[in-house]
Amino acid sequence: MRSALMSALAVVATAATLVACGSDDETAATTASASCAKENLALVSSGTLTIGTDKPAYPPWFVDDDPSNGKGYESAVAYAVAEQMGFTNAEVKWVVVPFNTAISPAKKKFDFDINQVSISDERRQAVDFSSGYYDVRQAVVTYKGSAIDGVTTVDGLKDAKLGAQVGTTSYTAIVDQIAPGKDPAVFDTNDLAVQALKNEQIDGIVVDVPTAFYMAAAQLDNGVIVGQLPGVGDAPEQFGLVLDKDSALTGCVSEAVDALRADGTLESLQSEWLANQGAPELQ
Repeated sequence: MRSALMSALAVVATAATLVACGSDDETAATTASASCAKENLALVSSGTLTIGTDKPAYPPWFVDDDPSNGKGYESAVAYAVAEQMGFTNAEVKWVVVPFNTAISPAKKKFDFDINQVSISDERRQAVDFSSGYYDVRQAVVTYKGSAIDGVTTVDGLKDAKLGAQVGTTSYTAIVDQIAPGKDPAVFDTNDLAVQALKNEQIDGIVVDVPTAFYMAAAQLDNGVIVGQLPGVGDAPEQFGLVLDKDSALTGCVSEAVDALRADGTLESLQSEWLANQGAPELQ
């Protein structure tokens, strides 16, 4: 657990310094406790880092529905975390894990899962999360000429029929932030939501911003990003790697993510794979 890890690292620096300073993260990587040494990690399969994600694996998070090719933001992040923990690409194994299975309290068949899972206190009751690897904003997608095309405020969405994938913070954003007069539609996958929008069964879909760009450009005819929803609270919503509840790996995985944030790797990968510009802010 992280508390044990931090105790062992106390001889190097305080935990806060390790998280905040990139050079200290590098030092910690070489002086960390034996519990984070590759050969001592409690893995699902000895010598292999098993990573879960859903299928299909959508752009821009993955490319060609193939998490193992290292392309797309989440695939690239997963391999960067693996390398930080001492694993080569050949020592990484991918397994298919549906979104709802990943966040359930059931015993996991992966060491960590990466699948646009937002960190929340409710989910922490069932699973562990690493430090956040991406700060999330939600956006509304529609098609040109729809009832909400051209809307510039959150209040302008009150009469809309909106949809989102089941169990996501996108659905929560509809209910809590937009609070439309019509009950939101819930879909097992984003593909089903896109089809409903094409059929004009709903007026718009709420998803994270990078997915919104992909939907508007690649999945919809005349797709339009209505805008981004305002941030909620002082801290941003973040995606985190999912682990078993009370996993012995959580502290080590978080240290890897922290180091990647501190040395600029996460920012560089976001610039390479994610397009977040051009979505207006809804007032």
